Amino acid sequence: MEPTDAHDLLVGKTVLVTAAAGTGIGYAAAERCIAEGARVVISDAHERRLAEAAERLGPAVAAAIPCDVRSDRQVQSLVAGSVAAAGELDIVVNNAGLGGTANVVDMTDEEWATVLDVTLSGTFRCMRAALRYMQPRGSGVIVNNASVLGWRAQRGQAHYAAAKAGVMALTRCAAMEAAEFGVRINAVAPSIAMHPFLSKVTTDEVLDELIAREAFGRAADPWEVANVIVFLASDYSTYMTGETVSVSSQHP
Repeated sequence: MEPTDAHDLLVGKTVLVTAAAGTGIGYAAAERCIAEGARVVISDAHERRLAEAAERLGPAVAAAIPCDVRSDRQVQSLVAGSVAAAGELDIVVNNAGLGGTANVVDMTDEEWATVLDVTLSGTFRCMRAALRYMQPRGSGVIVNNASVLGWRAQRGQAHYAAAKAGVMALTRCAAMEAAEFGVRINAVAPSIAMHPFLSKVTTDEVLDELIAREAFGRAADPWEVANVIVFLASDYSTYMTGETVSVSSQHP
């Protein structure tokens, strides 16, 4: 499928997207925000891929700032650097996350802690830093990337599912706190979005099983998830906060 036409939904806005290197949802979100008229700052822990992504995205990228979301110091520098580069910061897309496959009985403390630190605590750190900038100015939008595994059960994914369920709860609670300051916080929950990196970290058998569960018989393209991120970031969703929107064709 080809990406849908743009409609200038983010003209005049500045957007920060984490984990935007490569070919996944983060890159697609940055690309889509640019198509909708935004000026974008991208970030990732992988510096070489980040630089390559910035080059592909072109002059609408205000800055490409390396950041490991496990470090609060780096997260604070990321938000400050984004504001310095773009002049302001209207929207933050928290896309950084880390998966893995291990049954609970075999999972190590390190495997559990690493996934939770990147996926849940990393989202928390980025939200906290963004809110410290957005709340005093009285406006802003945050869109978190959760997962349908926050609702559904899947073997070998207890750590990732727990982290994504935490992102959903974090989104709801932070949204209630931020509403009085004019800041909206929502999340997307994709089921499966196919990109080359996913195929490198997941077996073909698992991917085939997941795709077979989808009503359309295929995985989403990353831009299809990015479309929903843009909707939540735009003025088309001004009455929505604390919500998690499923981007899926699979139902229990």
